[in-house]
Amino acid sequence: MENLPNAEAPLSDPWLAYFADRGHTGVRRIGAGVEGVVYRLGEGRAAKVWSGRPPADFDLVRQVYADLAQHPLPFSTPEIFDVEYQEDVLVTYERELPGDPMRVDSAHTAHERELPTQQSDALIAVLRGLAAVPGTDAMRQLTVQGDDRPLWRDHDCFRDALAALAARAAARHGAALAAYVPDFEAGVERTLKALRSLPDAPVTAIHGDLVPPNIHIDATGRPVAVLDFGFYTTAGDPAFEAAVAAAIWDMYGPHAEEHTAELTRLFARELGYAPATLTAYQAAYALTTYDLFGLDDRDGHFRWCTEQLRRNAVFSA
Repeated sequence: MENLPNAEAPLSDPWLAYFADRGHTGVRRIGAGVEGVVYRLGEGRAAKVWSGRPPADFDLVRQVYADLAQHPLPFSTPEIFDVEYQEDVLVTYERELPGDPMRVDSAHTAHERELPTQQSDALIAVLRGLAAVPGTDAMRQLTVQGDDRPLWRDHDCFRDALAALAARAAARHGAALAAYVPDFEAGVERTLKALRSLPDAPVTAIHGDLVPPNIHIDATGRPVAVLDFGFYTTAGDPAFEAAVAAAIWDMYGPHAEEHTAELTRLFARELGYAPATLTAYQAAYALTTYDLFGLDDRDGHFRWCTEQLRRNAVFSA
């Protein structure tokens, strides 16, 4: 569970007393975000008081957490121990995740040109850890944000499932993307062909959103927790995780393009992934997320996706 910003509690917060009355001592509000407010309960546990309805696939996400928790990873992952409703308000009791965010997202502070070895080593450790977790049925049943069906429905391999998702995403608002990306239709076809031509790969746990705030580290820089599964969480080729992580680590900084290229080369070398596979997956990620927040270049993510596609060697070949 993430230590979110805006954690300062109002003087009359009734949930402090609510949890204290249930035997939790030293209750403290530690975070507040879009989903709700987080409280530390002690003994490695925390509670989230949800401010709205949980995601439609909440039960699946909970099962994914349980699937991850079965494996001895070198870092903690979320786990929901119990769920209750208090006057129609959802309360989840979860594992409190250790550490602090590796760094602030590049949308809020510029990353320096030199990529710290400590951070790249932490990223590789996380990628290796997640790649050791087999993909599960619950992971296969999850729906990628923005889509209308589970990624794996009607498919028995990741490359075909991802190609079908990319085709659906391009059809959603492709005209908006084509206004900014030359030779759009041909680029889509090149990407789909590249995806469908990928070799067989292991099916492992995919987080899908390894931006810096979603990796917590300790004082030595070692990754101790990975959080916020759900945005693009699925089962699939671990090379997809590496490709996306390289692309989104620094999305908006002045050296973003250089960092993406550097991390892509590093992951190819250290993890044994084919560079062409990573490039195809990076095109697929941009093509499947471009319209989640806006449909023109006033939106930062849309603009980032158009830039990715214009310079991607698979899409723009």
